[in-house]
Amino acid sequence: MVVATGFFDGVHLGHRQVLGRLVEEAARRGERSAVVTFWPHPRAVLQDSARDLRLLSSLEEKKRMLLDCGVDHVELIPFTPAFSSLTAKEYLQQIVIGRLGASAILLGYDNRIGSDCRSVDDAVKAAREAGLEVIVCEPLGTISSTSIRRSLEGGDVSGAAAMLGYDYSLSGVVVAGNRLGRTIGFPTANIRLYDPLKLVPANGVYLVRVSLQDQTHYGMCNIGVKPTIGGSNGRTIETNIFDFDREIYGLDLTLTFLKRIRDERKFPSLEDLAAQLGQDKQTALSFVHLFA
Repeated sequence: MVVATGFFDGVHLGHRQVLGRLVEEAARRGERSAVVTFWPHPRAVLQDSARDLRLLSSLEEKKRMLLDCGVDHVELIPFTPAFSSLTAKEYLQQIVIGRLGASAILLGYDNRIGSDCRSVDDAVKAAREAGLEVIVCEPLGTISSTSIRRSLEGGDVSGAAAMLGYDYSLSGVVVAGNRLGRTIGFPTANIRLYDPLKLVPANGVYLVRVSLQDQTHYGMCNIGVKPTIGGSNGRTIETNIFDFDREIYGLDLTLTFLKRIRDERKFPSLEDLAAQLGQDKQTALSFVHLFA
């Protein structure tokens, strides 16, 4: 067994370089490949300031993407204070070797293992002392989960997609809204996220691909507090699906963010808002052919 270990939030292009090397090395040896990953995020357990941390992938999304990269097995470890106290030697002996029977470990350029490792050089030394062959994978540019989160928090969904290797998405259930959109000609589907820990892009209007009951549509999604209407109890995620008029409350919906159209802003009247939405729709439609 050849093993890689890490949190792998978003399974971005940098991660995929590591995973590709992992699968390649395992195949070359005639062995299986495995990823050891954790849940929840270590920062959520070890840092009080991380309570507002939002992630690029849910647990199920992460597991699916890891397997889609060709990995044979995903070993999920609950990240607890007790687990975090394991030294590198203990972690390698108990999990990597003891549980998985690994003969080799692949380390990314910033891998840290165990409570006593401060650098990848420390991790390499510990792995070799444990009797593992060590394969070090060089970095792919400056891609990191942190840099992708920053792009999404700034509304740069295109920049985030370039680092992820795919377009970012949110999934949830369609819930009832105030139905005001319908009165101005732009009915919307509001969603409640299935995973509240997933990062929501910055407030604004976006062109999105909509997946609903095995069908694909396009639409424009507004994330924000609806300042023109007022009285919002917080951020909402609502989407006007183009050329669509069905009641879909209670159904699963996935929004894939393709392009940012504009910032959210307050309009003098509902008429002005409706006029702007008409312009937004035309702008969004003008980009659809790039993603179809």
